[in-house]
Amino acid sequence: MSEPRSLSEKIDAGVKAAVAQAIERHRRLGQSISIWRDGKIVTLTADEIPPMQVETPIKKND
Repeated sequence: MSEPRSLSEKIDAGVKAAVAQAIERHRRLGQSISIWRDGKIVTLTADEIPPMQVETPIKKND
């Protein structure tokens, strides 16, 4: 059994999961996204967005 994670680690994991879900949703719906790459804003079309492996977090009362 792993040690309990700190609150900041839980928040970080939740934010990363939410971002991955949002990116995957945009890709599936054919919507573009804008990202920061090499100091510039770059817009990716849905075809340019790589598929994301999205895991649904298990909700627990911690």
